[in-house]
Amino acid sequence: MKPTLKTPTLPTSTTICSAGAFNHKSFFLGKRLEHHRQLVDYPGSVVQDRTVYEDAEIFARNLYTQGAMNQRDWDTYSRLYKAISAFLPPPNLIIYLKADVETLMRHISQRGRDYERSIQPDYVARLNHLYDAWIEDWTLCPVLTIPMDGFDFQHNADHYEQIVQHVRARVPQVKA
Repeated sequence: MKPTLKTPTLPTSTTICSAGAFNHKSFFLGKRLEHHRQLVDYPGSVVQDRTVYEDAEIFARNLYTQGAMNQRDWDTYSRLYKAISAFLPPPNLIIYLKADVETLMRHISQRGRDYERSIQPDYVARLNHLYDAWIEDWTLCPVLTIPMDGFDFQHNADHYEQIVQHVRARVPQVKA
């Protein structure tokens, strides 16, 4: 389940100026926390596309490392995120669909979203590196890493079934 979270006053993460980065990521942190609470309250199983953890550890960190968020704002944001996330029940499993930049760029292009047309491979490479580092250090729940290069689960039923089988092996109650 991926909610559409659009900030009412700021552009996408790829074009944020330094003055708005803290506000932008704080807005999304609040929205991701609201969404996390809804998922925790849901009586059944759920699949979440982007977690509150990723938003902070990947996207906010990327803004900081690229100089779009200053040190003071990054420290404030990080402390807030860490304090709040300490109270969140973690997921039961993280499924990491790992792919190289070429595969990711192809998937982005196939989605056909106007606001994603200007995303550059170097931006995707930075995010991919941050994802790899985050997953390597993640300890709150098990991680199932599925290599996605050469897979097209959206258009190939066999690929989809292979992924479902990997997930079922880790979470037996998963239905297709």
